[in-house]
Amino acid sequence: MYNQPETILEQYDLDIKQISKGRGVFICETDRGIKLLAPFRGSKERAAFLRSILQEIKEQGFPAEQILVTKEGEALAEDESGMRYCLKDMVQGSECSTGREEDMEGALDCLAGLHTVLLQCTAEIPEFMRNERNEPAEMYRRRYRELIKVKNYVRTRKSHNEFERKFLEQYAHYIENASEAVAFLEQEKKSGNCHKLCHGDFNQHNALHTADGMRIINFENLCCNEPVVDLANFLRKMMEKNSWDRKLGMRLLEAYDKKRELSAYEWKLVYVLLLFPEKFWKISNHYSNSHKAWVSERNIEKMNRMIAVEPARTDFLENLFSLL
Repeated sequence: MYNQPETILEQYDLDIKQISKGRGVFICETDRGIKLLAPFRGSKERAAFLRSILQEIKEQGFPAEQILVTKEGEALAEDESGMRYCLKDMVQGSECSTGREEDMEGALDCLAGLHTVLLQCTAEIPEFMRNERNEPAEMYRRRYRELIKVKNYVRTRKSHNEFERKFLEQYAHYIENASEAVAFLEQEKKSGNCHKLCHGDFNQHNALHTADGMRIINFENLCCNEPVVDLANFLRKMMEKNSWDRKLGMRLLEAYDKKRELSAYEWKLVYVLLLFPEKFWKISNHYSNSHKAWVSERNIEKMNRMIAVEPARTDFLENLFSLL
């Protein structure tokens, strides 16, 4: 970030009392409360649409951070280099703990509330929000092909290091999971893009425990997708942090379903999204993009941990499938 936030903040009708650096943002104490000045990777049109959605869901009773406009009525401000920033409310609280079930359930209760109000939004969704690459079928098809590409490369090597041997040992199991998931997603894919809004980056870092309960922050990745993609992504992270504890996983799903009842299709979609071997893909993708002559010990450790909890992951998925 550039070191002149004062010049950017001059574009806003605010009385600035103090500015300090945060993690990738500037924390600004103003006459209208504490605000965050953050880089924005997107167009002015996208920022304006995001601001309108955040206003609408707040009007529906869902507490959402708001984006302030400049003196010119713009949702973004630019510095002299053309770098774009948005100024938004700062929500104070502690991140959702991946070791406290109460926090995780609260985060999913909050997510279900967000999805409920997003589904009720009346704003027309512009074309620039409809990106086919965001759809599960397209995304997991790409990742499926990347796994095959890694396998083909590893098999061409004359000798295999420890990581490559473990990769080949596990490949058949995980590619079967991937193939089943992709087949379902492609079969169910509807014509055209998904026209539902979801958070787009829901994880423990974007769910805060505050004095007023759980709050969701950082809506910059708002996108068109199936709402349960948010749910599945969060659940996967929590399950990885908790060794795929089956009982915990089901209680977390129930916490969401209690607030916003899932349809039969959505239950199946959650299962399919979790069936795809995301961790195996991530580790393999990191290997593929790294220097092959030297394999990171950390990658090997990650592979070993993933293998160790795979029986628990399989047990959870089988239990979830039995309920469909």
